Amino acid sequence: MKNVWILNHYGQAPVDAGGTRHFHLAEYLLGHSWQVTIIAASFNHNTGCQRLAYHESSRNEYIEGVPFLWLRTPGYKGNGGKRILNMLAYTWQVLKKTATEKLQRPDVVVGSSVHPFAAVAAFFLSRRFNVPFVFEVRDLWPQTLVDLGRLKDNSFITWALRKMESWLYLNASRIVVLLPFAWQYIVPLGVSKEQIVWIPNGVDLSLFSLPSFSARQPNDVFTLMYLGSHAQADGIENMLRAMKIIKDRNDQLQIKLRLVGDGPMKLKLVALAQELCLSNVSFEQPVAKNQIPAIAVQADAFIVVVLNFPKLYRYGISMNKLYDYLASARPIIIVSNAANNPVVDADAGISVTTANPEDLANAIVKMAEMSVEEREQMGRNGRHYVEQNHSFEMLSAKFAAVLDDVCR
Repeated sequence: MKNVWILNHYGQAPVDAGGTRHFHLAEYLLGHSWQVTIIAASFNHNTGCQRLAYHESSRNEYIEGVPFLWLRTPGYKGNGGKRILNMLAYTWQVLKKTATEKLQRPDVVVGSSVHPFAAVAAFFLSRRFNVPFVFEVRDLWPQTLVDLGRLKDNSFITWALRKMESWLYLNASRIVVLLPFAWQYIVPLGVSKEQIVWIPNGVDLSLFSLPSFSARQPNDVFTLMYLGSHAQADGIENMLRAMKIIKDRNDQLQIKLRLVGDGPMKLKLVALAQELCLSNVSFEQPVAKNQIPAIAVQADAFIVVVLNFPKLYRYGISMNKLYDYLASARPIIIVSNAANNPVVDADAGISVTTANPEDLANAIVKMAEMSVEEREQMGRNGRHYVEQNHSFEMLSAKFAAVLDDVCR
């Protein structure tokens, strides 16, 4: 059995809300003779809670058989200086020799962005143990921040981050990307396309049964559901304004939108819903990843809005929530102009190219007016698509192939 350390600052287990990519890869990598240890920060970004007791600087813990190493990092709120301090603290803690002394020696070290400092730490660990370094790119920093307007393209910070990014690409034995067209961004930086492997996000299908659709009566409430973060890029304001349009039409359809999750925009969105008098919208608390299947079967359809930032999604999307939706065998309304569209590829729902509330309202009504049989077929199409392309069982085999290859 070989060992790989995965440095993911925001690593999660299914008992928490949020992405659990590396947990599920770790489960299935055991079948390919790879033992994974996930090295993550103790401060939970999603809940704002500290995982460690006041006297602990670190903790080795097995969660459902997967080893985690939690390293103490300070708390923060928002995206200001304290969050940057949290990132740097994680990097510093990882590099302390005492932090990893109880772990079995790695055969490969993987550094996973969002932020690049975790990957920098992974590189130096790989050199300490004289093993290959794999750079996993979940977000194209700093380009994503530039495209969102949070960094100026010609600023010193952007320049410095680009230098760090290029250095990481050029020093990695292999680059794993989650976006299907990320290679178009990376290759011009001097990297061979053969060094880049696309392994998108996925879903553990063993958690999702194949639910059947119950026969609907004319007066039944049609439940539209959103599961995920409540942030600027999630387009929830557009959903609320679409629900206002539907409410004001006063037709015979009864449609309710359930918003399950949390995030920096939630309080403002709740206030907007109250201002619009939206009795057809409910806000609910986030649920742990392992509770999503039980919530998902309560939906008649799902919705996801990918806002049309001019450049942000030109390399594609790989949203965790989208694969949960598909695995739930429910149809999906997607608003997206991204370079790829899994809902269209799967023939699993309705695709809208603009987040205009009127267009979105029309799509919601169209979905609600479909027969149960039509929606059921879309749901089954989505389930088949995710089984063929995004099961963690399949993705772990691709990841194992990368690890085996760099070890040779």
